[in-house]
Amino acid sequence: MKRKKWIGLAILVAHVAALGSIAAFVWDRGPVPEGFPTPAPEGEGWINLLDEDRIAYWENVTDDREIFEIADGMLHIFGRSIYPLRYVGYTGERFGDFELHIEFKVTRRANSGVFLRSSGEDPLARGFEVQVLDDHGKRPTKRRSGSIYDVVTPMFNMSRPTGEWNSFDITVRGDEVVVFMNGWRVIHTDFSKMTMPLGKFETPYAELPREGILMLQDHGGEVWYRNILIRRL
Repeated sequence: MKRKKWIGLAILVAHVAALGSIAAFVWDRGPVPEGFPTPAPEGEGWINLLDEDRIAYWENVTDDREIFEIADGMLHIFGRSIYPLRYVGYTGERFGDFELHIEFKVTRRANSGVFLRSSGEDPLARGFEVQVLDDHGKRPTKRRSGSIYDVVTPMFNMSRPTGEWNSFDITVRGDEVVVFMNGWRVIHTDFSKMTMPLGKFETPYAELPREGILMLQDHGGEVWYRNILIRRL
């Protein structure tokens, strides 16, 4: 009898795995929404973090290695190594509540992220990440593009194909975080509810700092960022 129970359990596990494969197939093959980058905002209060007066405030906040350059209005992360993780941070100001518009494009297998309210000393635990990844056409997960990494899954994965520009429009106000990717709202969440550790992080998101610096992750693969505009709320 015990052997039959183990065989039955093995069959059940196989069925569950098969259902997961079917779900992935449906996402990859079925109709999915398509988005396009939104235009850079204009008007009072918007600060261009890549203008000539602010370029000097961008630096590798991890070590002394040359991992990026700024030219022709773009911040280019070379992506020459996967580990250790490195970060390009804007050190000129700290931001608490704000609206952010940022555009990016990735190369094949590139991995990056937009870190907000972060600390250069401990970016993974003292800040949060909106994921940037080469994953066009893949089903959304809590580690795919537009997610709040390993914590909140986006409604859709709106990534454009490799080499095409994407946009994030992110609003952070108190505990409320809203993320639009390529014109679609994919995240609307409330950190105040997250009073327990979630995902891989030991720090509950309700306890994260209310302000910090903006950072871009170097996790392997070339990534370009442009039109990094922020407005305080």
